[in-house]
This record gives sequence, C-alpha cells and structure tokens, in this order.
Amino acid sequence: MKKNKNIIVLGGAGYIGSHTAQALHLSGYTPIIVDNLSRGHRLLCGDFTLEQADILDTNALITIFESYTPLAIMHFAAFTDVAESVSNPDIYHNNNVKGTASVLKAMAVANIPYIIFSSTAAVYGQPKNSNPLLETDDLLPINPYGETKKKAETLIQNSPDIKSICLRYFNAAGAHDSNNIGESHFPETHLIPLIIQAALKLRSDISIFGNNYNTKDGTCVRDYIHVMDLADAHMKALEYLLISQENNIFNLGNGSGYSVQEVINMVSHVTNKSIGVKNAKPRKGDPATLIANATKANEILEWVPKITLQNIVKSAYQWHQSDTYQALLKNAQRYS
Repeated sequence: MKKNKNIIVLGGAGYIGSHTAQALHLSGYTPIIVDNLSRGHRLLCGDFTLEQADILDTNALITIFESYTPLAIMHFAAFTDVAESVSNPDIYHNNNVKGTASVLKAMAVANIPYIIFSSTAAVYGQPKNSNPLLETDDLLPINPYGETKKKAETLIQNSPDIKSICLRYFNAAGAHDSNNIGESHFPETHLIPLIIQAALKLRSDISIFGNNYNTKDGTCVRDYIHVMDLADAHMKALEYLLISQENNIFNLGNGSGYSVQEVINMVSHVTNKSIGVKNAKPRKGDPATLIANATKANEILEWVPKITLQNIVKSAYQWHQSDTYQALLKNAQRYS
C-alpha cells in the first residue's frame, strides 16, 4: 500500500487534465501535474505542483514517478486536433503512441500499477453497428488521431502488471465554476468555444459544415458533456479500478445529442447575442450523428452526467470573459 495519495496527472496543464486535478484535490488526493507546456498552460495548474517534462523522456518520467511514488497515473497528455493529425500524422504517432509506450515503461520501472487513460470516441470512426455507440462496437478510426488513440489503448491493455481503465470521451465542453480554468486551445477548433467567440465578436461568424444531413434540422448531431462531469467520471474510475483490479473501458457521454444548429441557438439564448452563421461544405468523414451509450459507466461506475447543455454553455461563456482566459488569449496572440 502506498503511503500517500499522490496522483500523477500527465497533461494536467491542459483542458480536461486541469479540471480533473481540481476534482482529485477536492476528493483528498494530491495531484502532481506533469506537462511539457507545449500545449498546456502554467496558469491552469493553480497552486498544484508542476513538473515540466515530456512524456517521451522516459528517464525524466522515471525520476518523477520514483520521487512522488504515486498511487496511480492519469494520462491526458495527447495531441487532439483531428485536422492537424491528418496534415502531420508523424507528430501524433510520436506523442500519442510512442509517448504512451514511454509512460508505460516508466510505470513498470517505478512499480506503479494503475493508469486511467483519456481516450476518445474517434476510435470508433464512422458508426456502423449502433448509434448510440457501445464499447463493444468495432474500432475503425478514420483519421490518424483516432488511430493513435486506438494504438495507445492497445499498448495499455496489453501491459503486464498494469491495471487500466480507458475512458472514451465524446464532446467535452464547459468550464469550472471558479472561472480559473477552462477550455483554452489556440487556435480553437471546438464548436461551443468557436460559437462563443462569434458571440463575443472575436470572430466574424461560425461555419456550419453541411446542413443536409439526415437529422432533425439537417446539421450534425453530437453528444456534449461538461468537463466537470468528465472529471467526476475519472474519480469514480480511479476508485473502481483500485477495488476491482480489472482492466475496463467506458464510454462517457450524455446519451442524447444536440445538432450544430441547436448549439448555436443555445449560445445565442445564453449570451443574448446574435451569431453570424456561414454555410460550408460537409467535411469528409463527418457522420450525421455521433452519440454515446454510457449505460456501462452508469451501471458499473454509478456515474451519471448532471450538467445540462444550457449550463455547459453558461459556464463556457463566463470562462471566455474571465481575467484568466483574457490573459491566456493575449499571450497566445503575442506569439501567433
């Protein structure tokens, strides 16, 4: 039994990692953030310990792991931009696959037996068998990002003496109610923050990629989940793994979807601002509907998402007006 409740949070200076670090702290654990800050932000680490290191540097990870003797590893340190993965697949393979192999090697040397892995619905690719998607559906990723996450999952599940849970996210959104942490991608690629930027006149409009899909209003339907609901799922996954000692995989989503047009309408309603909209051609590989079946997480982890789309948008809107986000935005503009 470990003498402390340290949890190493790889990529903890990023979006979901920083929120999970907060949840760990509130649950009595001590988050130790490990991040190379290439895409994360020191400001999002708050007062938590930050060790600046790259997951590809196995020796650095071994030193950190042996120093803090963590109970478990939570691994968020991935590159996640689908379009970038298509244009530059090599860096995605290096970071997401080789980086995960490096993490697992360091864990083996430091005798750390548990890992919670941040995976993605992108491992499923185009839905073929069911929608909402089940964990047992075929994994047929259609872009390098999804492929690297699939390979990372396989590495983790096949690692001897390491027990794991892989959590497959759908569309994370929203921000912490403190307004001290939130979604901070520069450039931004996710729908809800892009619409909010249009509402705040940080961009002229929002593009809708296709409006003739077989959905309620012709625009794509996706499953949105608040980042703090995701953080809560990580806590429940950790506790379950420590007790069950079994490898497992869980989808995390609301189980119901909203169309792009519905999300635009919700942002307009919450902000009381008009949103400029531009119709664009459908993107290759975009399925009409992508929704999670999270029944397994509901039943086994006793996890149920609680935060509505309206409150997701409200928290994201407040974050985009916060002093912390404005400081991050100015810093990003300085180097763009």
